[in-house]
Amino acid sequence: MSFVKCCFEAGEGHDFLDSFVQKCTDPGCCCGCCSALRPRYKRLVDNIFPASPQDGLVKSNMEKLTFYSLSSPEKLDRIGEYLFQKASRDIYRRRHGFVIIAMEAMDQLMLACHAQSLNLFVESFLKMVQKLLESTDPQLQILATQSFVRFANIEEDTPSYHRRYDFFVSKFSAMCHSNHGDASARDKIRLAGIQGLQGVIRKTVSDDLVENIWDTQHMDKIVPSLLYNMQTAEKYETVSILETETRDGAEEEPARLAEACLRELIGRASFGHIRSVLRPVLTHFDRHELWVPNDFAVHTFKIIMFSIQAQYSYSVVEALMQHLDAAGAPAADARARTRVRAARAAVLSNIVAIAAGDSVGPSVLEIINNLLTNLRTSVARDSEKETDEKLYQEALINALGEFSDHLPDFQKIDIMMFIVNKVPSIQRGAKSTKADAMLQSILLKSLLKVGSTYRTTELSRAFPAAFLDALLRLSRAEPAARGLLQRLLHTLLDRRRNAALLHTPTVDYAELGLTVEKCSRQDLIFISKHGYAIFSSLYEGLQLESNTLENIEAIYTTLALLCIEVGSEETVCDIMQLILAIQQSSISNPVLTVAQKCQLQVVAISLAALLPHVLPLPLARLQDYIDKIIWSRREEAPHLLPPLRAEYPQLGPAALPDKLPYLMMDQMAVAECVAASGVEAGRLQAASPYDAGAALAAHRHSWLDTGAVQGRDSLAEIAAGSVAASGPPELDSAHSSPGAQRHATQAESVSLEALRRAAGGPSDAERRELQRRRATLNNAFRTAPFTHLVALTQPKYEIQEKLEEIFNSISEEPLLPMSGSCSPAGNTKSYQQNVPPYTKYFPELFLY
Repeated sequence: MSFVKCCFEAGEGHDFLDSFVQKCTDPGCCCGCCSALRPRYKRLVDNIFPASPQDGLVKSNMEKLTFYSLSSPEKLDRIGEYLFQKASRDIYRRRHGFVIIAMEAMDQLMLACHAQSLNLFVESFLKMVQKLLESTDPQLQILATQSFVRFANIEEDTPSYHRRYDFFVSKFSAMCHSNHGDASARDKIRLAGIQGLQGVIRKTVSDDLVENIWDTQHMDKIVPSLLYNMQTAEKYETVSILETETRDGAEEEPARLAEACLRELIGRASFGHIRSVLRPVLTHFDRHELWVPNDFAVHTFKIIMFSIQAQYSYSVVEALMQHLDAAGAPAADARARTRVRAARAAVLSNIVAIAAGDSVGPSVLEIINNLLTNLRTSVARDSEKETDEKLYQEALINALGEFSDHLPDFQKIDIMMFIVNKVPSIQRGAKSTKADAMLQSILLKSLLKVGSTYRTTELSRAFPAAFLDALLRLSRAEPAARGLLQRLLHTLLDRRRNAALLHTPTVDYAELGLTVEKCSRQDLIFISKHGYAIFSSLYEGLQLESNTLENIEAIYTTLALLCIEVGSEETVCDIMQLILAIQQSSISNPVLTVAQKCQLQVVAISLAALLPHVLPLPLARLQDYIDKIIWSRREEAPHLLPPLRAEYPQLGPAALPDKLPYLMMDQMAVAECVAASGVEAGRLQAASPYDAGAALAAHRHSWLDTGAVQGRDSLAEIAAGSVAASGPPELDSAHSSPGAQRHATQAESVSLEALRRAAGGPSDAERRELQRRRATLNNAFRTAPFTHLVALTQPKYEIQEKLEEIFNSISEEPLLPMSGSCSPAGNTKSYQQNVPPYTKYFPELFLY
């Protein structure tokens, strides 16, 4: 092995004539003045180095080297390799001044040359950067990083198929976690590492042919490094992506620069790469227990939401929802995991509103469905014992509300219909489990949260038929659930902010300052279709013995809002009928307690006192009549006036509502007062439709029953009286009906009475009763919902059972008399004596 070398290399002698008078400056050269034998690019490279590194790069010679590189691009790769060799030797000899000069020359050549052969020069450049990064001197590491960043900003003409950045990702990530003893040096190294990662991202994400930076092995290093620097900030100030461009000095702090780098990374991610970034983010928060407290988590996910492309924002919400029930730290106990879940849900509630504005179609219902699924899972966990799950559930409900608040109104209605269909329905009389009751309450809270973001314009839009039916089905839920349902109705009905003034019953409405407007035609059409169903549901809700004081107050508020919103000449009779029915139920309902009966009286008189104040009618006589009742109650029965009380302990039997009929509102008097205002009050004079269930059941097929009672029976009795004296007993009407038996004396007396009735016609009392029953039936069939009528008119027996009964009777005894050998036991005479006479004389009447 030779200990000396010559500057001349075989194959390169054709350049020796270019400058043969120059002196060789390499002390290792053996020929002294053989510079003419050295290649020109080496001489040009050697000339850029000064005698002392403090003098810096020789600019004039650097310009010559640059011009040579541009005119002879095929030499560029050799120049790069030669610079790398010199820098490597200087690094080994710790001559850092010459290393800095070599790196500066590399940078200038990189920026000046854009030929196709740049790829080969880049290999030498990256090797030199790597060499500097491998050193332990922070100054060289920062220098190499700055050079790499300048290289990353260059757009190459041709892609590189074999270039890899594994080392740079690992090294820059390690620099981001620097723990240098000097705080100033530590910040500089971390800044350099973040800048290097930013350069790698810019160099790789724009070129699909280079190494895929979105691979798991890279993202697991880049994302935690950025988060590690971001969490060192003293305070977390989250701004949108547009506001970051106006801030100055962001690169001076590692936290600010890391945030900018994360924004750039998220902004460049396509739909397929979103999960590649989110997975290490979630993992980092789990491993380092950064969910509780969740200030930094909220800050980070807001940055992600502000930086991501708008059409992909819902995927962040989806990923976080799927991570809600993740185990987290392995050493955490059950209570700690619950707190972590609550913190994650709180983060979700803070960012879900950002995604709502850009979510359309299926993504909206998918997010809602995922939230409801997590709520049901939480209820299943919390059904056995009280835990911190309440915080988790409240956070999910808040997330649901925040998400819905930023959606258009028509989507809010769809969401409420979607939620109400998820509420478990508990059948009347069935015993509900604790889990079902909790789930019902939680989902109704969610429904209320969404409803609070909706602004009602028309009742028909706020209450579609399917949505209204689903709400009314919940009117017999648990007391707490019923309270939530009424609060939802308050939110949707209260278009003029009157609910707060009507929180408790009162009879002094003049001082409340209620806002009342004329009912629109659309609302009148809506209440004409669905008014009976709504009023019936509220009326039945007041009849439940499980009602608390809060339930009574909530239903009062709902009814008062309905009076304000839909009160008009067309609806005053319907509202007054409901008020009178509430008053009557406090007397006739046997399941109510004394306190509940008094509460219903208070509700009835309070609603009656409200009508003259809110209806656009001159109801002076009605108001005077109600005032007289209120004055009388103040004198004799103040417990039948507001305010409501939970208990009436000192109330004697004589003070019960059924013992004070003269203090009640009279139906006929109210009808006269309403009629005096020019309103048709015929409906107020009829029986209450809220007791129509029994009336309808009694009057079912009333034309048939009336005919049987008044027509056929009377005529049969008349015929029985005339035939009994002359005709055979077999033909008597009493014997012509199966099982009917009659004594002669009774038949004669009844026949005479029936004859008198037939001759004189019905009495006045019977005519009034018939007219009342006809009006009740007409009113019930006019106002009752179709489903209610169908239930009332259902047959009391199954047709199959009836047919089986008929066929069994046919098989037991023949319809026609048998004779001869066909008679039972051959005894024809005895059979004819025992056979019913109607089978002999009227066989055609009993075939079917």
